[in-house]
Amino acid sequence: MAEQVVPAAGGVGLRLKRGQRLRIVDPVGGQTGDLMAYAADGSERLSNGRSFDYGGKIYLSTGDVLWSDRSSPMLTIIADEVGRHDFLYAPCSLEMYRMQYGATEYHPNCHDNLRAALRELGIEPDPLPNAFNLFMNVEIAANGRLAIVPPRSRAGDAIVLRAEMDLAVAISSCPASACNGGAPPRPLAFEILAD
Repeated sequence: MAEQVVPAAGGVGLRLKRGQRLRIVDPVGGQTGDLMAYAADGSERLSNGRSFDYGGKIYLSTGDVLWSDRSSPMLTIIADEVGRHDFLYAPCSLEMYRMQYGATEYHPNCHDNLRAALRELGIEPDPLPNAFNLFMNVEIAANGRLAIVPPRSRAGDAIVLRAEMDLAVAISSCPASACNGGAPPRPLAFEILAD
């Protein structure tokens, strides 16, 4: 499959067969994105808690597995040119923009992008679990405070994940400038590589 675009502040859905690889690229640099995965039939969904439990760490990179809420391996990170992604923060949502930034009008958000993309694939994502926040750089202080700092990704950096089961996947290009080093949202790109 040729490289395709995830529009700035938008989302896309796709299906992966077991063994296929998904390569997600930051074309410009400094752009974050959210990735959500469900089993192809919707019976299992991505779990940050299980992934932390079985991996024994919160920063996941090459060789690490993203697990489902039923303890099945869903995706394995097989290449990672950035090395820092977040799995703690929930997808940005309209409620977050209202509570944290005082938004009074609709604001594009990853929560809505991911849900819409999954629904187009026939998956009802309710409730939506935490996404794997691609390229998002979160530091944890000794007192447990979280700080979102600029992404480490540079133009052309990518992460490659291998599907460990048939999957429905949604990707959002995050609209939150706080996650993108203060920059406005930009596109991401992806391609599906043969198994």
